[in-house]
Amino acid sequence: MSKKESFSRYFLIIKKLQKKPASLAEIFDYLEKESAFKDYDFTISKRTFQRDLDDIKTIFDIFIQYDFSKKVYFIEDRGRQEITDRILEAFDTINALNLSDRLSNHIHFEKRKPQGTEHLYGLLHAIKNKVQVSFTYQKFWEEELSSRTVEPYALKESKNRWYILANDLKDKQVKTFALDRITDLEISNKRFQIPANFNVNEYFKYSFGIISPNEMKPEEVILSFDPIQGKYIKSLPLHESQVILTDNEEELIVKLNIFLTHDFLMELLSFGDSVKVIKPESLISELKTTVKNVLRLYGDN
Repeated sequence: MSKKESFSRYFLIIKKLQKKPASLAEIFDYLEKESAFKDYDFTISKRTFQRDLDDIKTIFDIFIQYDFSKKVYFIEDRGRQEITDRILEAFDTINALNLSDRLSNHIHFEKRKPQGTEHLYGLLHAIKNKVQVSFTYQKFWEEELSSRTVEPYALKESKNRWYILANDLKDKQVKTFALDRITDLEISNKRFQIPANFNVNEYFKYSFGIISPNEMKPEEVILSFDPIQGKYIKSLPLHESQVILTDNEEELIVKLNIFLTHDFLMELLSFGDSVKVIKPESLISELKTTVKNVLRLYGDN
């Protein structure tokens, strides 16, 4: 049995139990059906299944337990749901890519540069072991490269890009650096301590993306979306603080508690006339100014 076949079976078991707990018979029936679809033989013995559970725990840190009262297997909730979901998402993508030679006319990939994910492992090592890293960095608005030495605190994903949140030793400021603009990454042995009062979740709690102003306070924002756009906003909330105030055939009104940063303003502008800001007045004024400037570009006063 190939390693590829074994890994495929591991993911199928995880995906089956992600949906709901299942008995051994239900899991085996699922594997049998997937065998016909995937051109693999996923049928296994109970002994092999137990070995699979050990491998899944060792490789993916996912614990599958057995409920003796209900006679079903289930994934133990260890606060890793997002990580587990991403592992499964990555596996589904890999499966699609493996088929791309046969289905090249049926898959259209977004054309973009690599996202710097080659740095993820090294940076995670540095974060875990609290050691400084250095790298060369290229800002979008500057032609010259700069050398940085930082104390890495955490990794963050935003808009399909990865960023490292770190204390820049040049000016002792906590900043975000895009991984796709990092080169010559070097991991040192020089250790550091993260401030006791620093919490990455609190740092980004009121941020829309990666901008987290040090002195700005979050504000209550109320937005009205048309019914069609409202469906998208309900399925993919703008921010974790989003609360639905009104949802009917005419509009969806939501409330957010968020920093009024440039990236949030750009997101609102991307909705065009599908959204109306109800409050705060400062955000309404800023949007009006931006729209007037856009009209001025086209000679409309």
